[in-house]
Amino acid sequence: MLKHAGAGDKLQIALNRTIQRVAIDADGPMAVLCAPQIAARTQRMITCHLKYVIDPYQIPAFEHYARLWIHLVNRMGGTHHGYLLPAEGASNIAYAQFSFPSLAAYEQYRKDSETDPECIAAFALATEQRFILSYERSFLRPVFE
Repeated sequence: MLKHAGAGDKLQIALNRTIQRVAIDADGPMAVLCAPQIAARTQRMITCHLKYVIDPYQIPAFEHYARLWIHLVNRMGGTHHGYLLPAEGASNIAYAQFSFPSLAAYEQYRKDSETDPECIAAFALATEQRFILSYERSFLRPVFE
């Protein structure tokens, strides 16, 4: 069966090719230094930013769902930065952010969440109660210093 290569797979293939090229083309001590530096650059932390359009009459249900995912993301190797729920202004927009050490780690979390009983229950809650009308997901590279 053919499997579609995800962004993490493509990144790993590019990394492997680059490391092989460094090993073939470089002479001397620089060859030893280049490969770890390349690997460090490709394993950057990635932050997922979510913008939700929610049912404004179901904010308590969405908040319960949010609290479930904070726990789940943290348990599965990520760092959840929390949710921002409507207070003033638009009553149907909410945000969330969480980070993983790399895109590959995020993709592993997504794969694992498909079979994790708690994740499956959280997905079902959103599907059954329909408090999320739509969402947009963006991936960002955080800058802390």
